[in-house]
Amino acid sequence: MTWDSLTWIYICVVAFTVGGLIVASERWHGSFTGDSDLHKPQASHSRATPRVGGLAVVAGSLAGLLVLGPRNMTLTWLWPVLFIAAMPVFVAGLLEDITKDVGSGKRLLAAFVSAAIAWWLLGGVSRVGFSGFDWLLSFWPVSLLFTVVAVGGCTHALNIVDGMNGLAGMVATLMAASIALVALQVQDYPIFLIATALAAATLGFLVWNFPFGRVFLGDGGAYFLGFMLAELAVLLVIRNPGVSPFYALAVLFYPVFETLFSIWRRRFKRGTPIDQPDALHLHQLVFRRLVRVTFSRDSRHAVPALCNAMASPYLWLLTLVGLVPATIWWDNAWALCASLVAFASVYIWLYSRLVSWRRPSWLLLPSLGRRRDK
Repeated sequence: MTWDSLTWIYICVVAFTVGGLIVASERWHGSFTGDSDLHKPQASHSRATPRVGGLAVVAGSLAGLLVLGPRNMTLTWLWPVLFIAAMPVFVAGLLEDITKDVGSGKRLLAAFVSAAIAWWLLGGVSRVGFSGFDWLLSFWPVSLLFTVVAVGGCTHALNIVDGMNGLAGMVATLMAASIALVALQVQDYPIFLIATALAAATLGFLVWNFPFGRVFLGDGGAYFLGFMLAELAVLLVIRNPGVSPFYALAVLFYPVFETLFSIWRRRFKRGTPIDQPDALHLHQLVFRRLVRVTFSRDSRHAVPALCNAMASPYLWLLTLVGLVPATIWWDNAWALCASLVAFASVYIWLYSRLVSWRRPSWLLLPSLGRRRDK
């Protein structure tokens, strides 16, 4: 037990160290790795910032699993296979972070390739809880297509919520913790160890990302975490018949719902291309209409540096609305469906209030400017 505790600390330290090296060496690579486009619709930062923080997450989790692997025969072959499968989408995301020239379509295709490799090496979705669909999934072409779309889509979805300091990183940590807790209950120790390694590595990276945003997770990090979490959720269901297939959806539901809602909003409400960036994601509305407006009451231009980070805890709590019941009732399909409905209801209610400037007053932060005046 002591060695296990030291391993998680070791993973955090490795990720923290790599993140620190990225920050310390920014002067040499910042012109390539920096997110310098401060005028794009989804931008909320005020200075060019390295967006290759995914290297810290990959390094930390890889270092930890190299230590943990020899102690578990299944883990020894499972995590290398997962990392091999993750490489196409991680490399595509990292190239976008450096070159800014790998479009969303190419990155989504890379996510599909990674999902197909994982299906070939580890198996794919074989049950969804409905007998007719389960029968169809018994045919490998159907299973391949469904797995590629589901895993690839979830991989791409986490990148959608990567817009505020600490948002995607902490959401991924919470999801990894949920998967680890469920895996522990069903005694699936390889899945437990991989999920906890991901969570520990992401926490090490978050020291540099939250609250000051010295380095961003980037597309490489978001796609790597998205793929690993989606594949772990699928494997947990495949390897453990007691885990409801709805759990795999429930644990990843925030980024999935954000993506589907954004597609609907752009295509049917605004009539714009679904891949066109905008500033109307929920986290952006929370930033502008709950956080920034609080500090702009007294001076429109006096926005604290921590303003960006203060939006993230709102979304962490929203994530827990669906994640907590999913973690508790992982074997109950009805309870999991109820958690999906609860999350979607809270999301839509909050979005509709914010987009129409009817923000709930009890969600506003106290004005620091007015406190200083007093």
